[in-house]
Amino acid sequence: MKPEKDEDAIVDVLDVVLRDGAVVRADVIVSVAEIPLVGIKLTAVIAGMETMTEYGLFEEWDTDRRAAAVARRQYGSRNDKRETSQDRADTIER
Repeated sequence: MKPEKDEDAIVDVLDVVLRDGAVVRADVIVSVAEIPLVGIKLTAVIAGMETMTEYGLFEEWDTDRRAAAVARRQYGSRNDKRETSQDRADTIER
């Protein structure tokens, strides 16, 4: 019996990680001669942005991004109106 590579399994794992999320935690202590010098506590969360915001992670980032997108749309529409009125003014002068 030969092992088979199931590519659907990778896609399923990725789907679950993005949908539900995964938390990886690590505690590292750097020591010399059994004397602890540095302690590091690491936490990494891997998930889709929708899942992150559902759990309250990146909430400020999400709010800022949405506000920036709204501002770009509003500025873009104002800019289009200015160009149109400027084009009209140029046409009238000619």
